[in-house]
Amino acid sequence: MVQLTMPILSAAYMDRQVRRDKRHWRQDDGDGGQMETTAHGRAQIRNREGVEPLLSLTGTPHSKNMAPKTYTWVSAWFLLTAPIIAWDAMYCFMRPRSMEGGDLHWIWEPYSIYQRVDLVYGIPALEEGDGFTNAQSFMNVVETLLNLIYVYTAHVKAWPSAPLIGLSAAVMTLSKTVLYWLQEYYCNYCAVGHNTLYDLIVYWLIPNGLWLVLPTLIINRLARDLSADLTLAAKASEKAKSK
Repeated sequence: MVQLTMPILSAAYMDRQVRRDKRHWRQDDGDGGQMETTAHGRAQIRNREGVEPLLSLTGTPHSKNMAPKTYTWVSAWFLLTAPIIAWDAMYCFMRPRSMEGGDLHWIWEPYSIYQRVDLVYGIPALEEGDGFTNAQSFMNVVETLLNLIYVYTAHVKAWPSAPLIGLSAAVMTLSKTVLYWLQEYYCNYCAVGHNTLYDLIVYWLIPNGLWLVLPTLIINRLARDLSADLTLAAKASEKAKSK
């Protein structure tokens, strides 16, 4: 009796196990995780370790180690102009001591020429109490700080949103430089109109022109990168909604 009962129980157990396996199965979901279907017909996706995509501040899927695009010429411009702008700003803030005849003029010796070329930097602006000189210098300092923050966050921290800082800084620089030129135009070249053509080109147009050309190129480059990231994020969002 015992010998007959054991095969029957064994067969019943095997049959029950097979039916349960049909109701409860797992399969690979194709992305490194597993999909599990229970006896109640509910599908569950197990957590994947180290595979789940992350979203940057722009919404673009990326891994934890994804870094923003960087460009040597952009970072070089930001780094090389930082000491120049600091030197220029300190000249403005330290007037009249930094001007020709002042006790600190030796630090800004080349400005003995420039303060005659651009009267915004010269004695007339100082005597008239023109606040534009120091105001634009203050904005220069803010722009430079943003430039350096971009370099740090892009190259050291590899922060995906660093290009947004670089773009903002470049837009500020370009806007302020355009304002500087427009002021001269609308005041009938009141600060530089007294120069010879040679002095105007060599000491004013070329140096100030660099702050029009380079920021424009930087804006174009970083804006295109950000636009591409946003477009990719939009497509990824639409694809996710369609599933």
